[in-house]
Formats: sequence, structure tokens, C-alpha cells
Amino acid sequence: MFQERIQKLHDFLVKQQLDAVLITSPKHVYYLTGFFTDPHERFLGLIIPAHGEPSLIVPALDREAAAAASSVQTIFTHTDTQNPYEVLKQTLPANIRQLGIEKSHMTVERYEAMNAVVQASRYVDVEEPIREMRLIKSADEVARMKHAIRLVEDSLRETLKKAKPGVTEMELVAELEFQMKRLGAEGPSFTSMVLSGEKSALPHGKPGTRQVQEGDLLLFDIGVEANGYVSDITRTFAVGEINDQLREIYETVLAANEAAIAEVRPGVTFAHLDKTARDVIAAKGYGEYFIHRLGHGLGMEVHEYPSVHGENQDTLRAGMVFTIEPGIYVPGLGGVRIEDNVLVTETGVEVLTQFPKNLTVIG
Repeated sequence: MFQERIQKLHDFLVKQQLDAVLITSPKHVYYLTGFFTDPHERFLGLIIPAHGEPSLIVPALDREAAAAASSVQTIFTHTDTQNPYEVLKQTLPANIRQLGIEKSHMTVERYEAMNAVVQASRYVDVEEPIREMRLIKSADEVARMKHAIRLVEDSLRETLKKAKPGVTEMELVAELEFQMKRLGAEGPSFTSMVLSGEKSALPHGKPGTRQVQEGDLLLFDIGVEANGYVSDITRTFAVGEINDQLREIYETVLAANEAAIAEVRPGVTFAHLDKTARDVIAAKGYGEYFIHRLGHGLGMEVHEYPSVHGENQDTLRAGMVFTIEPGIYVPGLGGVRIEDNVLVTETGVEVLTQFPKNLTVIG
């Protein structure tokens, strides 16, 4: 699997007449080699030359882990007192002219430090072929994502046992993240969001000391990371009896979520999915309160390509995984978001998230 991915990047290298490609994003090093580390401020790089075998440069303290996990066998190291770009120069082809890099990951500071030593005449962005590879998930990737989804759903089930009037949002966050790790996740895939009452109308609100109250909506937007892949799910609950408007909002969002999912199949545009959900919400008079895109790609990262919005005319292909998460947010009243993770199949859609979506009363 890793050799096939490296070969695809090598094919791009040959087509663009590059001398070598340098990959520095830790996620992409993992995707191409099977080795993951967070190097912090230290240099990490995968070198794929036009001729010869690829090599990996890691901090000296990561050598043993890299040797155990990486499909790339040639490993160079650098200590904290060495200039890692001198090590890089030694591993690159002599008199390199054209080097492929990840421009969005390469900071100006690192570029200047690298170029002072390497001095290639041209740097070419290589993120497009990597994005194209990551866009279509393999069976192994889908299995890893399903595992991450089961973990977050089980964490939510356990946490709901403690969700009742009087508990604070942050107490529920603490319980969620305890359950995530207890069940086997590496941790949350993003900052866990638990919002209650009028705060549920904040699409990216911050959990705090507000206590859950009878009559509230209670929104959980959560995910975990496990085995290199992530999940991202949102569910909204009623705490006791809620008023008729909140109930109408919930049913409208659920209808929009299900309508968009029903349209998922190869050949459909992302814009069509967004419009389908938005039309359902607008028909009920809440169009102005759906204030974000319908969804986003999901995989090794919580937000990756594609972006599911009304201007994206790209078409769905089998193997894509993304979220569908319509919402209605009425300031001062409350908000509802229902988010699923979906896989495009050859004939339609597989909904990977299985947590129930019908309005559930807790507390």
C-alpha cells in the first residue's frame, strides 16, 4: 500500500521533471510510509528522488520508532545541535534544480533555512496529487474510520448517562474525553464541543460553566482519533420537555440531513447536496439561520477536501468520505445540528455513523 502511494507521487515527479520530492507534513509522511511522529519544532522529511530509493530524515530521538514502523528502510537522523538541512542536502540528488515541496506546510522560515543550503532553482507544489490520493479512501482507511466512529459513539452513550439538569458543559466534556481514552481512542480529534440552551445557537461555541437546565437543547459536536484516522459526529438532545419551536427546528434539521443523504451517489455535485438540505430548511422559514456549508471531507484530518458547499461543482466519486451536517441557529433561543459521516459507494451511499437521530429526551 505505501509503495503504491509513493509510486504515484514518483509518477507525478517524473511528469513534472522534478529531481526529487520532499514531504514534510507529519500526516503525509505517515500516509506514505506508515510512520507517524509529532516532531514539534524539529525537522521531519521524506525524500523521493527521481532515481534511487526514498529515504526518511527524522530527529535522532525518533530513529528506533521510525525503523520499526516505516516502510522506507533508509533512515537518516539529526541531533538538536545539527543543521537538519545539511543532512537533507546530503540525501538529495547532487546539483538539484527542481524540488517538489508541500507549499501550504512549508513556512517561510523553514523555506529560507532550506533554500540557503539546498539552493534549488525551482520549487513545485506537490499537494495536488497527494490530495487526489487521499480523496478516495481504501477499504483499510474506511475500516479505520468506522472504528473511530464506533469509539466516539460509545463515548457519547456513556456520557449521556451523566447528562441531566445541574451538570455543567465542561463536566460533560471531561466525561466525554475520559470515556474516549478509556475505550481506546488516542484522544479527541478536535476540541470537544458541548453546548446547552441558548449557547447551542453558537455553531462554534465554547463549552463553559453553564449548567444544563430543563427545557434546554444540548448539542454535542465530538470526534476521536484512532489508528491515524478520525471521526466527527454531532447530535442534539432535548433535556426534558422543549417548546414547540425548538421541536420544529429539530425536525427541520433532521429532514434536511436525511434529504441530503438520500441524494448521495456518484455523479452528483457537492453543490446539489448543499442546495437539497438548504431548500428543506428555507421552506420552513429558517433559511437565514443555516449559516455554514453542509459539510467537509474526513479522513486522517477532521477537515480535508472536499468542501461541501453551494459553489462546489465537483462531482461525487465512489470512495469519498465526508460529513453532512445541516444546522439551524436562532440567537437567544437555541440551535440544532445533526452530523453524519457518509461514504460514497458505487451505487449510492453508506452512512457510517449509526447513533440514533430521532429527537431523544434525556435527563
